[in-house]
Formats: sequence, C-alpha cells, structure tokens
Amino acid sequence: MNLDWLLERFAHATDCPALIWRNQEFSYRWLLNQRLIWRQKLSGEGVAAGTVVALEADCSPEACALLLALIEHGAIVVPLASTGRPDRERFHEVAEVQAVFRCGADSKWHCERTGRQVQNPLTRSLQKNGQAGLVLFTSGSTGESKAALHDCSRLLVKYQTRRPALRTLAFLLFDHIGGLNTLFHTLANTGTLVVCEDRTPDAVGALIERHQVELLPTSPTFLNLLLLSEAYRRYDLSSLKRITYGTEPMPEVTLRRLQELFPAVKLAQTYGLSELGILRAKSKAPDSLLMRIGGEGYETKVVDGLLWVRAESAMLGYLNAPCPFDAQGWFNTGDEVLVEGDHVRVLGRRSEIINVGGEKVHPVEIESV
Repeated sequence: MNLDWLLERFAHATDCPALIWRNQEFSYRWLLNQRLIWRQKLSGEGVAAGTVVALEADCSPEACALLLALIEHGAIVVPLASTGRPDRERFHEVAEVQAVFRCGADSKWHCERTGRQVQNPLTRSLQKNGQAGLVLFTSGSTGESKAALHDCSRLLVKYQTRRPALRTLAFLLFDHIGGLNTLFHTLANTGTLVVCEDRTPDAVGALIERHQVELLPTSPTFLNLLLLSEAYRRYDLSSLKRITYGTEPMPEVTLRRLQELFPAVKLAQTYGLSELGILRAKSKAPDSLLMRIGGEGYETKVVDGLLWVRAESAMLGYLNAPCPFDAQGWFNTGDEVLVEGDHVRVLGRRSEIINVGGEKVHPVEIESV
C-alpha cells in the first residue's frame, strides 16, 4: 500500500518525538528507519503481500513500526492486544491467520507460521486487488465477536486531512478502533504518542504530569474512576487541553463533575464503530451530551429512534457473519438516540434496554443515579 503521504510527513519531522515509551523518546527518524528494517525482516520471513498476519502486541514503538511495515507491505493485519485473551486461537481461526508476530518473554520478536490457507471470499478479493487489510473484532457482548474486514486504503484516507499536532496518551487498546484511531491520528499529524501500559488513575496521572500530555482519549468508565479515586488531586494535570470520551454512554453526573474540575479543558465526545471507523463529532457544548456527528465521507439518519450510518470507510463485511448493510449501503448501529435539531444524544444499545413493568430504562440512567 502506498503510504508516501504519511512517510513524507515523517521525513519533515525527523527529530521530533513520535513515541514516548517507558520514559524513552523514539523520533520520527527512528520510526522511518525501523519500518524499513521490518520490511526487510518480512521479506526474510517469507511474508508476502496479502498474507494474513496476527500482530499480538501492545502499542510499543516496535509494534507501531511493524504495523506500518505490514500495511506498506500489503499484508492483512489482525491486531490483538497481548493481554492473554482466551479467545485468541478462535480469532486466528476466524481471520484465517497465516503468520503470527509476537514479542516473547525474552523481549525478542518471533514469527510463527500456521500453515492455514485463506478460503474466505472477502479476504481473497482483497488479496486479489493487492490491497492491505485490517481485521478488527467487535466486543462480542451479545455473542461471538464478529470479525470486521477493512480495506486499509479506505480506512486511512481521512487521516490525510491535517489536524493539530498534540502530545497524546495512548490509552485505548491496540486492537480497538479507538486505539488505532489515536495512533494514526497522532502520527499522521506528527504529534507525540505517550504509550500507556498501566491504565490505573494514578499511573495515567503520573504519565500526564511527567510528559506534559495535552490530549487524553479515554472512556467514561476511566474518567469516573479518576474522579472516585481523586487521583486528579495527586498529580499536575494542567498540561491537558482536551479530553475526549467514547466507547460507551457518558453519565451526566460524571460530565458535570469533569466540567467543574477541569474548566480550562475542552471536553469532547467521540463516536465510532469497528465496522465504520471513527466519525467526526462535535459536542453542542462542553457540558452537553448532544453532539453533531458525520463529517466528510459519512452520512447519518435516524429511523425509529435508531442511528444509521453510511460511510466511505466502512468495512468490506464480516468474516464470520452475514453482510449487515442494506441495499443502499446503510448500517444499523443498534444505538438508540434522542434527536434535537441536527444534534443527537446516544442513549446506548437498544438490545441493552431494561424493561421494568413496561417502563424502559437505559443502563446509563441507572449509573447516573
């Protein structure tokens, strides 16, 4: 895959820090050189373009360089967080993984071949077209995780639009659409990614203070823990300019408290799905859960209270489930929303609504109470 636009940006920021990992800085020059080294290693390991490769790693500098090399090489990448998931072998089977790269206990990277042959017609069509791919697994909260297959050229095109370069904490996991969005957004704008290995409030607070983090992309659950633990009192968080939150509905009480404690920080909601990527979102106000979503390459509509999205960056389809798009390419997110003008508030998945004596209650309402 042609990543010339991205590599050209790296070349103009060679001495700037691309990543900070375990308190050590890794420059864009290092990232450029290391990705070339990985390209040579891929050829040496016999990993050809179109190979389905599981990348079992956290967001370390080596893993980021390898990810870029795999995409540039034309591989189909299956990122899996190295947290010992019990369903890892099942993920390998569904994605028809042919090679596995992982960092061992000796801190060295190892490549393991599985001997599998690709049979899925979606994957085979991507291989035939010579395009790099990405397989993301959904949370699987209502059954087996679905494997969403993306064409990398469609998924990454939006990052060509320049955004502010910020020092950003890599909080969300490497195999999550939000975590990958943080990675690509930061590197595409030649910002600095501060890698987080311990996601406790105190560990995150210490990283923000030590490395002057400006952007914290995280979840409402973590922000609630930050408030309950009062870790914000023990560390200097004054470098923060933005806190973005997504992956789940935000309780109103948590948002109000954050606004009170961090009046100088811009709070912004995000919205995305493994199947579609991350949409552009703009909160109506810092203390409001209403937001306008969409942006270039996305269309939205609400049908019977449910949010539907049509996206240029949408996945090609599921590897282990029927196609979820209608004839016009619309995707039913399953998220129930309230509409106010051109803004919406996401209440949560309709499938998670609690019915008590005919009264419908969303879990986020109970959490707020």
